[in-house]
Amino acid sequence: MNCIIVDDEPLAREAIELLTKDISSLNLTGTFNNAASAAQFMDQNVVDLIFLDIQMPGINGIEFAKMISKRTLIIFTTAYSEYALDSYEVDAIDYLIKPVDPERFKKAVTKAFSYHSLLLQEDKENIETAADEYFFVKSERKYFKVNFEDILFVEGLKDYVILQLNEQRIITRMNLKAIYDLLPKSIFLRVNKSYIVNTTQIEAFDNNDIFIKNYEIAIGNSYRDSFFEEFVTRKRKRN
Repeated sequence: MNCIIVDDEPLAREAIELLTKDISSLNLTGTFNNAASAAQFMDQNVVDLIFLDIQMPGINGIEFAKMISKRTLIIFTTAYSEYALDSYEVDAIDYLIKPVDPERFKKAVTKAFSYHSLLLQEDKENIETAADEYFFVKSERKYFKVNFEDILFVEGLKDYVILQLNEQRIITRMNLKAIYDLLPKSIFLRVNKSYIVNTTQIEAFDNNDIFIKNYEIAIGNSYRDSFFEEFVTRKRKRN
């Protein structure tokens, strides 16, 4: 799982960072001293788990937890036990008191992995892979056949994804990363945190945006280099 640490205390961030390094299946992608900078990072990057302090200047941990998707799991790390009840209201995976005990930390992460697996299983149940050219997507209690080549783009919207076709939008409860793993990488590219585009449907692009039909899709800063490298390479191969 990709994880980040959000805590205004440098020593606390360092302590949690050392604990994450002892768990090989955790990929620490960033540390932040406030919720605003963490939110900006999450706009461009996939984050599965946050180790989150509660008492911070500006947006506190509880407020921040209410702002993000429930598919991003939260383990609170705080020096104060009185916030435990509030943590349950935002469905936190666990609540750790500083200084965090290493064994207690491992138990919390194990719980997070178990819940993450359930989310992935839920995603798989909404997709039925049938062939190399199409899959079936569950929406409104039915499974719709979707040809890969007919998808203009896929948009992630909190706990759902939207498959935009020429004359149809299909909405299903799923994680954007999970659906990206199922799409053929020969034609699909992720261009920001919330969008995957079908490169064969791109009609125009510049340094900041992609144009497909009447849609304008921003290219994320952290995705820009890979988009231009891979998209240009694919065009050369087709020509």
